[in-house]
Amino acid sequence: MKLVIQREQLMKPLQAIIGVIDRTQTLPILANVKCVASDDEITLTTTDLEIELTCSFPHIPVEQGSITFPARKLFDILKALPEGIEVQIEVDNLRAIITAGRSRFTLSCLPVDEYPVSDHLEFEKTLTLPKNELRRLIEKVAFSMAVSDVRYFLNGLLLDVNGTELNAVATDGHRLSVSYLQLPESSEMQKQLIIPRKGVEELLKLIENESAPVHLELSENHLRVELGSIVFTTKLIDGKFPDYKRVVPPLGDKIIVADRVGLIEALNRASVLSQDKFRGIRFTVSDYLLKLQVNNPEQEQAEEEVEVNYQGETFTTAFNVGYLIDALKVLDDDMVRLSFTAINSSCLIQNSDSDGVSYVVMPMRL
Repeated sequence: MKLVIQREQLMKPLQAIIGVIDRTQTLPILANVKCVASDDEITLTTTDLEIELTCSFPHIPVEQGSITFPARKLFDILKALPEGIEVQIEVDNLRAIITAGRSRFTLSCLPVDEYPVSDHLEFEKTLTLPKNELRRLIEKVAFSMAVSDVRYFLNGLLLDVNGTELNAVATDGHRLSVSYLQLPESSEMQKQLIIPRKGVEELLKLIENESAPVHLELSENHLRVELGSIVFTTKLIDGKFPDYKRVVPPLGDKIIVADRVGLIEALNRASVLSQDKFRGIRFTVSDYLLKLQVNNPEQEQAEEEVEVNYQGETFTTAFNVGYLIDALKVLDDDMVRLSFTAINSSCLIQNSDSDGVSYVVMPMRL
């Protein structure tokens, strides 16, 4: 195999798909990128056996062939070369000779027939929506995914397709986030799928914030997303996600409306003295005033007072301050609404005048 290509033409696609490769990979072949050259087109593939990324780019002068390169070494070489330089790669007997200007590198390669194959997947359902809508849907909830939870189905993000509505849901058992999207076209599809955490993180890197359509192909065990020249495929988590609709409470009769940025700043200041492990903060709510209080084992204390729009019974409750800040940061409106159905109930956090997202934070005992 032999190809001649501009540095950026090869480096940018490789950069887009290299994130799936685990630096601590125990199987040598999975540290490589598969390169298939045919008919003036190059296709690159990376995988960790759970996620596969492929990128094709045409109109490249190439001699047909296929090989697997050590991905990070190839990327680091390209990154170190000058911008705009022409790169020639020639492969012979599992050795790749890379020449660019007066630079020359030799890499050891592995045969392509050792590379895992996933060409035989069948997808029975397809969903099309704008890229920016899919990105917003996932971005608004991804921070609530669990990390290494024994309840493996929480270590991912639920996509719930229900006719004209597509919801994204994530929870770690202490907080739950839901974002809602009305689909542009009505469908009879009823399906739930759980995307693993790493798949969600890689997908967010790839989805551009533009209105061009993106195609989601669904099967029982896999999700494939076509993003122009890049195709993302991931295995799904086999498990039953909690019934999130039962967890999201109705709008309570105790409603606080506050300036979003001002509340975030007050929470950040108070959290300086919070205990690292539990990060508890006490809320005392009275007419037009929210008092925040933090204590720690060193007998230190922080207090903040925030003007809010609230009239009613005075009550006290407590939450993990980090969970509150995470939710408030991803909301869009200037004003936010915090509602409670009872004094010690969970807190429902939303934009003050829209229902596109809902965040539920469980209370703490302090």
